[in-house]
Amino acid sequence: MHSAKLTIAIFKKSILFVFVIFTCSFASAQENAPYSRFGIGDLAPTQNIVSRSMGGITTGFIDVAGFATINLTNPAALGSLNSTLFDFAFEIDKRTLKNSNTVGKFSSNNTTISYLQLGFPITPKKMLKKGNYWGVAFGLKPVSKINYKVLEDKRIIGIDSLSTLYEGTGGINQANISTGVKIKNFSFGLSTGYSFGNRDISTKKEFVNDSIFTYHKSNSQTQSNFGGLFLTLGALYDIKLKNNNLIRIGASANLKQKLKGKKDKISETIFYANDGTVISWDIIDSIKNLAGNVQVPASYSAGFTYTNPHWVVGADIDYAAWKNYTYFGATDALQNTMKLHIGGQYYPATATTTAKKYWRFVKYRAGFYYGNDYVKLGNNRPDYGFTLGAGLPLTSFQRLRFGEFVTLNTGIEIGQKGNKQITGLKEGIFKVNFGISMSAAWFQKRKYD
Repeated sequence: MHSAKLTIAIFKKSILFVFVIFTCSFASAQENAPYSRFGIGDLAPTQNIVSRSMGGITTGFIDVAGFATINLTNPAALGSLNSTLFDFAFEIDKRTLKNSNTVGKFSSNNTTISYLQLGFPITPKKMLKKGNYWGVAFGLKPVSKINYKVLEDKRIIGIDSLSTLYEGTGGINQANISTGVKIKNFSFGLSTGYSFGNRDISTKKEFVNDSIFTYHKSNSQTQSNFGGLFLTLGALYDIKLKNNNLIRIGASANLKQKLKGKKDKISETIFYANDGTVISWDIIDSIKNLAGNVQVPASYSAGFTYTNPHWVVGADIDYAAWKNYTYFGATDALQNTMKLHIGGQYYPATATTTAKKYWRFVKYRAGFYYGNDYVKLGNNRPDYGFTLGAGLPLTSFQRLRFGEFVTLNTGIEIGQKGNKQITGLKEGIFKVNFGISMSAAWFQKRKYD
């Protein structure tokens, strides 16, 4: 009962903060990602900010000792959750597109929510006496995002100039509930919930008159909504060594998803009102409520970490079978992906470190990743980057010793997708990440301190 009250208190005190961030996110959404036209869109990172700051190592990683976070990739890690925890993060994203055929470049900025999670231990007393643990978590996170607007002008020989506007919005989000159990050195867990999304893709064509002829503008548009259950399985195994050293091996699997949906499709001639509103002139073809499925393929991760009181180093490898993706029966220009993540964390503090030495209580993180993007147009698009980050304690060290903590997790990612010489378009990525993790005790009212 006491734990449930703390959970409700955390939820209530977080709502206003999350609402403000969500408002800012949508207000500043200006991103233009042309490759989000393909598949389910631009894929969101699957890791939390702590793991992303270490190059993305997460499958065999558990962050504890007063700086806990919720592992978004491997639900088995919830078996080590020892206090009620609120975990929230957002990112500021700057992208720069460079084309091999042009001298200039295009930049866009975006602010988005990375995830919102609430976790707490539910270990029964009998289970606790045996040294076993049980934790649960629930929350929201984005899976992908579609957001692009591309204008193409070209001259058609013997006719007039043709202007084509490609636009798209949408994406997929997940509401999850996850649980993990730790029995001795072995942990296992699962995460399930509902994936829901939409897709609105349009192509508008307009002849730019160089002649006496008058042409109608055209619009071809497809709108769809879809949703379905998902399931993620995870496992961890701890190999204890001397002097508090530990090797932790992990694996997780996201099973194939079948998202049921309905699609509307229209081909029409249009004109623009004085205020810019698109008005239909004549409908050429229209299909309403066409039932179908979006098949999201399975993906797998495996990794390990080596941990001692000061260091964490590890590696992950991910694989996803994107060739099996279909959208209402149609395939797309996608390929299977594999990505390697390597990174680590350094924590200078010892049991005798005094509170005056603040920077010794900071966790320093770094890493890198390398793989291929799931969009394939001709040649592979390499996807690689470097990451840095830090975990900054915001509570007094006296409270930290009693399990109360508020941690600001920060991270920077510098990456690139594609190559101008190989794929014709290079996409530079610069991300700044911020996250807050809070223990349950921080939300309790104190009569004295």
